[in-house]
Amino acid sequence: MSTSSTESNPEDVTHRSFWMPGNYHCTVKRTEDAFQACNDIVACFQERARLERQYAQQLNEWSNKWKPVVDSSPLYGSLLKAWQCFLSSADRLASLHASICRSLVSEDADRVRTWQKDTFHKKLFGGFKESQDIEMGFARAQKPWAKRLKKLDKARRAYHKVGRKEHAAKERDLHAQGNPDVSIDKQKKIQEERELAQQEAEKVRARYEKVLEEVNRYVPRYMEEMESVFDQSQDEERRRIVFLKEAFLSIHKHLDVTNNESVRAVYNELHNTLMGIDDQDDLRWWKNTHGPGMPTDWPHFQEFSPEKKSKKVKKEVEKKGTIEKSVMIGGVRVRALYDYVGQETDELSFKAGEEFLKIEDEDDQGWCRGKKDEGWEGLYPANYVEVV
Repeated sequence: MSTSSTESNPEDVTHRSFWMPGNYHCTVKRTEDAFQACNDIVACFQERARLERQYAQQLNEWSNKWKPVVDSSPLYGSLLKAWQCFLSSADRLASLHASICRSLVSEDADRVRTWQKDTFHKKLFGGFKESQDIEMGFARAQKPWAKRLKKLDKARRAYHKVGRKEHAAKERDLHAQGNPDVSIDKQKKIQEERELAQQEAEKVRARYEKVLEEVNRYVPRYMEEMESVFDQSQDEERRRIVFLKEAFLSIHKHLDVTNNESVRAVYNELHNTLMGIDDQDDLRWWKNTHGPGMPTDWPHFQEFSPEKKSKKVKKEVEKKGTIEKSVMIGGVRVRALYDYVGQETDELSFKAGEEFLKIEDEDDQGWCRGKKDEGWEGLYPANYVEVV
């Protein structure tokens, strides 16, 4: 069964520990990382702002493209109103998303930049004052600790060295004992070397234990000083976290259209318009506008009355009395722009595109007199034709 690197190599874990010399650098680096994170946050949501602006533009373009199509569509009544409401809703939503874009840029991005400028103070030759202060604090706290560790490591290596020497002397002594090939004098010398190595090992061990004791006595002070600097770094990081949380909440507030009253109003109005589609009302409107419900002047007997004039002539007589029309010699050729069905017996009817002569100028009521090629003559609205 495989074991993790932590279990298989505990010395490596100790080496990576915060308490070991130089391992505070990742904590110091948080300042530069936070500064870069602010740059990334601004860039990220500026891009989102561009997307909001583009979406607003696309909504407006879509609405403008379809407005003339919808307005001239064969739909009518509440059904036409519902379709038009989709387009007006798009215009309102476009304004909303444009305001989201402005909020992300002018409020959120500027807020992060201002805080970044006030929080991070750049040094002349690179880096930040805040990270330099933390790094110097850690360095001062670790300097005496590093010296003690270096002294301890030297004592440990010396002890391990004499330990190997003592172990080798023991091995030689065991090999020499009972070996007939080794003389008595040689065995005695080997035994003396073993005793000297053992004595030296005891002395070095004692020095090693003394240095270790000094190091262990210094540990509480070292931990207190390191934790003091670390707490200072944590306080700065806490302020950064709190600010960025507020910044993210502000961005969320601007992006969260689900709780936006304007969006609710748009979709509520659209929903109410759609629910207001009424087939009975629409059919009744069509019947009364284009069907049998239209008012009609059914044929009836009309007495001859030479004194009775048309409404247009009568209005003119009432206003100006009897005036003489300016008659055009030969007339002017005009073309009908729209269909017109005469409502009175003295009015001229025609179809769009039909050409005839204008034989009298427009009066102050907006009427002209025209004459068709077939000989029909009568009044017609001046704005229904154009000169050929």
